[in-house]
Amino acid sequence: MDMNTDITHGGFQVKNSMNHKRSLAGLLLAGLLVASTGANAANWLQLQGTEPEGAEQLGKVWGFVQVQYQDDSSSPNGAGGFIPPKLIGPNLETQSAFNVNRARIGVRGVAMPLDQKINYFLLLEMGNNGITEPSGSFAKATDASVTFNHLKGARFRAGLFKYPGSEEGLQAIHVFDYINFTWVTNQMLLERFPNQVYTPNNPPTTLPPESRLNAFDGPVGAFRDVGVQMFDWFKFGEDWEWSYAIMIGNGNGLNFSDNDDNKDLYLYTSVEKVYGGRGPRRQGLKIFGWSQSGKRTADLTADTCANGNAFPACGPGGSGRISTIYDPQEFDRDRYGVGFKYLRNGIRTSAEFMKGEGMIFQAPHNSTFGIGPGQGIPGAPGNGALAEGVGWYVEGGYRIPKTGWELDLRYDVYNRLDGNQFEIEFKRTTVGVQYFFNPRVRIAVNYEARSGEAVNFPTGAGPNGNVDGIDDRIAVQVTGIWSQ
Repeated sequence: MDMNTDITHGGFQVKNSMNHKRSLAGLLLAGLLVASTGANAANWLQLQGTEPEGAEQLGKVWGFVQVQYQDDSSSPNGAGGFIPPKLIGPNLETQSAFNVNRARIGVRGVAMPLDQKINYFLLLEMGNNGITEPSGSFAKATDASVTFNHLKGARFRAGLFKYPGSEEGLQAIHVFDYINFTWVTNQMLLERFPNQVYTPNNPPTTLPPESRLNAFDGPVGAFRDVGVQMFDWFKFGEDWEWSYAIMIGNGNGLNFSDNDDNKDLYLYTSVEKVYGGRGPRRQGLKIFGWSQSGKRTADLTADTCANGNAFPACGPGGSGRISTIYDPQEFDRDRYGVGFKYLRNGIRTSAEFMKGEGMIFQAPHNSTFGIGPGQGIPGAPGNGALAEGVGWYVEGGYRIPKTGWELDLRYDVYNRLDGNQFEIEFKRTTVGVQYFFNPRVRIAVNYEARSGEAVNFPTGAGPNGNVDGIDDRIAVQVTGIWSQ
């Protein structure tokens, strides 16, 4: 499932650099000591968390819609079964579908006449995607935050909002140059949260599916959390800008409540040479780094059968499950990333490297976070609770002068369960073209050449029995943005 989004008014793409939490923390503190006056140039921390200085608008209503068509040419396994990478999300019921994948409306503004230094941000999702589909919701709040701009160098934002992190997650979707996220962002960063109690994996499905393939009860995290963030941005020299953010959150995604006493720590920093311009296409060269660290409470231990075998494959003599045993454990979940982005005179290029440790997601139908014999056994080969993942992408684009056309090219790789016996390497090359009817309406067409391979198994054996056959995908998407 490739789904998430955000919208803001104006801004540029934020990116991140550094890999270690101590290095990030040191950079943040050092920057605070040397930074001076605030800058007026745009960045995502500014645009999503604050209103323009001096603004007096009590409320600005805005929103956007994205409608798409996707067609997948992957082939089933030998028994005719399909796994999620071969089906169109979020419903995972077909290989070809139209969808209103995003439909959002929001309001933001200044808390006038109470305090001009207090801003607010509200956003509601009504599209069919990983936010609404798992819970069967017609609509779900994705943002509800308040920002306090009273302290120079340390603004505070509280509530539900996007945490500082990877560019694909942090940036607004209306300037995202591709239709689907990279493998690593979709699988390793777009978090799926464990069900409250152990839930067996769903097997591959034939078409049309007889039962729901997605085994997770709740929505994706949508790169959001409930918490408190300290952040700001500073200008130094004639054309340089430094930004930072430190956030503490529940680590429970879009849920307003927390499911345990653990908290997540988010660190972010970026340095950019600004060439000029404002808004989403501000021109500059930015290097960035980010990290996330926390714990997840999950019941990933399989229930038992009457004969002592693991549920659900009880076997002879097993009269079904004895009981639903709640056996929660705590697992570390850490994510890191570094990258850069360059945009100038219609030429764009960017790259990012990302690593994950713990709670490696295996697919919407694998709610145990495991595959093969590893399901229901944390730490076993094939289980992602204690595993690692590594991925990266490099991409570029060219806006043809004096036309509405843009050409895009991206290559991305993700090694899921990196170094594990059940490691799977996903690769994709995306060729894209966009046409901008005007700054608010565009159409994008992507052709994705995709593949997957369980590197430690021969063709057709082990996970390759299902991974073999992942093939190309065509996607077309229309984006329309509106505001007061």
